[in-house]
Amino acid sequence: MILLIAAVGENYELGKDNQLLWHLPDDFKRFKQLTTGHHIILGRKTFESFPKPLPNRTHVIITRQKDYLKNSPYENCIVVNSIQDALKIVPKEEATYIIGGAEIYKQSIELADVVELTRVHGSFEADTFFPEIDLNEWELTFEEFHAKDEKHPFDFTFQTFVRKN
Repeated sequence: MILLIAAVGENYELGKDNQLLWHLPDDFKRFKQLTTGHHIILGRKTFESFPKPLPNRTHVIITRQKDYLKNSPYENCIVVNSIQDALKIVPKEEATYIIGGAEIYKQSIELADVVELTRVHGSFEADTFFPEIDLNEWELTFEEFHAKDEKHPFDFTFQTFVRKN
C-alpha cells in the first residue's frame, strides 16, 4: 500500500525555502507513529532538510545525482533515480509512506492508495505545494480536529483520504 503523508495549509502550502511553515508537536508524533518501522520515500532536498536520517525507517531517497551518499555513514538509506525505481524496491505487502517534497508528491499522487493529511488552518506564504485532493477521486474516511494551544500555534485537523474504486 502506498500512502502519502503531509502537513498542508488551507491552500495546500507545504513549505518555503526547504523549511516547514509551522511547528506542531502532535503532528510530528502522528508522523512518527505512522511511519516508524516502514519504508519512506522522499526527495533529496527533503532528506537534506533533516539533521540526520529518521530512526527506525528505511529511507528511499530519489535524486538525479550520481553517487549521492556513496560514501555515507548512514545505514537504512537507499538511493534511486525515480519514483518508479523507488516503488520497485519497497515491500509490496507493507505500507510505504511517501513523505515529500512537492515534486515527489506530484509524481506519486496518482499511484497512492491513501493520503494522510494534517490540515493546518491558516494561509501561509509558501514556495512548495501539495497536489489538490480531488474529492471525485478521494473519500474522506477520518477527521480529527485539534484546537491551538500553548504548544500548537494553529488549529489543525488530521484527515485520512482513501482512493475511491
